[in-house]
Amino acid sequence: MSVKHALSTKISIPFLCLGLLFAAGCAQSPSGLRTLSSANINPELHAMAIREVRTLQSQGRRVWCVPFARNASGVNIRGNANTWWSQAKGQYTRGKEPTAGAVMAFKGTNRNPMGHVAVVSKVVSPREVLVDHANWERNKISLQMSVIDVSPRNDWSNVRLESQVGSYGRPYPVNGFIYPDNNLHPVARDASKPVFALMDNRS
Repeated sequence: MSVKHALSTKISIPFLCLGLLFAAGCAQSPSGLRTLSSANINPELHAMAIREVRTLQSQGRRVWCVPFARNASGVNIRGNANTWWSQAKGQYTRGKEPTAGAVMAFKGTNRNPMGHVAVVSKVVSPREVLVDHANWERNKISLQMSVIDVSPRNDWSNVRLESQVGSYGRPYPVNGFIYPDNNLHPVARDASKPVFALMDNRS
């Protein structure tokens, strides 16, 4: 091998590696990635949902998880909480990664046959989030309630909720998270007010 050829090879290899790294980094466009930092809860919807609950409580009326989650998140799904996951298919993006503003959809169980829905208010760590939801404690809303992922595969399929400070209850199965994705649901794009449903199905 000539000195000139060897030098050319040494120079071209770093540039080849750099080119491959650049191509790999561009394989997914930034718009196609969902990051925890880019997600956020809608403060206007959240505040209005809380005000609606306060109004119901002042009138002595029942508070349910479904209307609260719908109003606070903008995910416009109706019906019992245990049907939200299947109803969301084709309307909203669903996944296993918690993001602020997403709806955590609980499965129905023997103890809680109609399931439950809660809105993620903050991602604390890969295995802990805070949620806001209604009727976990009868006829009340719970804000900034800690939820930890106890699933063996760290996929949020099983969680425990902090019912009292420092005390987590029994595990509950979760289908996953429903994201308020306006691209899949045009109605949500134009929504400036929550959809109130006082007589909706309960959690």
